[in-house]
Amino acid sequence: MSTARSLPLSARPGEVVAFLALCLGAVAMGVSPVFVRIADVGPFASAFWRVALAIPVLAIWAASEGGSRALVSAFRSRAIWLAGFFFSIDLFFWHLSILHTSIANATFLSSMAPIWVLLFSGLFIGEKVGRREAGGVIVCILGGAVLLGGSYTLDSTKLIGDIYGVGTSFGFGTYFLAVRAARREHKTGTVTFGATTVTALCLGIVAFAFEPKLLPSSLAGAATLAALAYVSHIGGQGLLAFALGYLSAAFSSLVIFMEVIAAAALAFLVFGEAIGWSQAAGGLMILGGIWIARPRS
Repeated sequence: MSTARSLPLSARPGEVVAFLALCLGAVAMGVSPVFVRIADVGPFASAFWRVALAIPVLAIWAASEGGSRALVSAFRSRAIWLAGFFFSIDLFFWHLSILHTSIANATFLSSMAPIWVLLFSGLFIGEKVGRREAGGVIVCILGGAVLLGGSYTLDSTKLIGDIYGVGTSFGFGTYFLAVRAARREHKTGTVTFGATTVTALCLGIVAFAFEPKLLPSSLAGAATLAALAYVSHIGGQGLLAFALGYLSAAFSSLVIFMEVIAAAALAFLVFGEAIGWSQAAGGLMILGGIWIARPRS
């Protein structure tokens, strides 16, 4: 993946715009656990429909960037294929973890994705992680532990769900690296369309093999899956892929912590869940870690 060439500097819209895209993407992805919980299909089916329903819209997006050649070029990129494969790992374990452990546990364990980015960024995509970025990630991880620590529970009956959460973090972390590499040669719509199609192929095989029920049984269920596809996937992953064209994988991986903040804020606004001092302190630590790791150019 490290052989991909970078987009010209003239194509950069500015780091502020890319950072705002990360923030909006975090909010879009932060609501996905709610959609998964209320969907009236199993975890593999909801993961499959999340990406499958998004493909037509993403195909139009990719075609608007480069015509039919953009659609074809998406499947000639090894990085895009890897992005789709790794994202299928992420969704496979994420949807399982949500259903087999608490949302707090699943969210906290999946937020370990930046660790994989730190470990593999220099090796696979040629982006060495400096002390500032590493320090920012560590502060964010500690902030996530403080924010979610009060809700995190050690329960032997939920151990398998916690293991799924770790698998989620690996899939999401490696997905960041692959998308970062793909965005060096391809535009946002092309990368998101190609990776989503590969993910749909992988999860389609899993869903058809293991899910007894693939189709929702009500209009509300269908609407939930559509929201999962159009809000959490097209909105969240599309904005993330856009930002990864201009920001490092290590810094962009901090979106997972912004997602945690967004989830806590939504829980307060929608469900009236109180935000205590520890949650507020954790949120401030996360924002501090993002500030430490921010690009200096």
